[in-house]
Amino acid sequence: MRLLKVIGLATLALNIGACQSLFKPDDKQPIASTTQKWEHRPAGCSASDCPLVNVELQLPEGDATLNARILRDLLALTRELPGDPSPPSLQVYEQDFLARAKPGWSSYLQAKILEQHDRLMIIELSSYRFDGGAHGIPGRSYINYDTRLKKVLTLQDILVPGEEETFWQTARLAHQAWLVANGHADDREYIETWPFERTDNIAFNYGSVLLKYDVDRIAPYTVGHPELKIPYPRLNGIVKPQYFPGRG
Repeated sequence: MRLLKVIGLATLALNIGACQSLFKPDDKQPIASTTQKWEHRPAGCSASDCPLVNVELQLPEGDATLNARILRDLLALTRELPGDPSPPSLQVYEQDFLARAKPGWSSYLQAKILEQHDRLMIIELSSYRFDGGAHGIPGRSYINYDTRLKKVLTLQDILVPGEEETFWQTARLAHQAWLVANGHADDREYIETWPFERTDNIAFNYGSVLLKYDVDRIAPYTVGHPELKIPYPRLNGIVKPQYFPGRG
């Protein structure tokens, strides 16, 4: 039963936000992609609680540099501590995980193209690892890729120079709205325990800019990955015009 529960949580963790995925085509055909899937268990293990590594990769065609970056960032999600080195490859990670895994352990890794709109491709990287304890550890990160420049964009690349602090002030206002929506606006203890933070997990989606937080960051683990959304009209003069939907 515990294994079924873990698998259910992993499936939920990897599919959070899938219903919010949005395809908005540009005036040209979207970049094609290929999908690879596999699930491996220790050789000879046939029990219901065999450890496993499950991988699903949706990779853009014809861009080896971007695909190498996707794999690098996906492997970074497997680190137990931020300062730990990343495994050199998915195969090495899989071998090491299964070699030390105990019954019931599991690791799920997924890379998918969340959206393509205007000149941007947004790639979502997801992970879920259960290696004992009360619950598993989910992870999430994003790549914002300029298909015209063939470049992975940093936040500084997307914002108007000098407007980064204004961007985070706007994000703080989105956090205040999130507190209201979740019934915590007047809960001083909650606000002090889970204060606003910045995050590197930002997706410049078509409908709004999404800020996704790791579990246990601005809310308890039970909340999952908290999300803040900033509508583009609030980012006039902050985001470069070419990265506004419909203007690129």
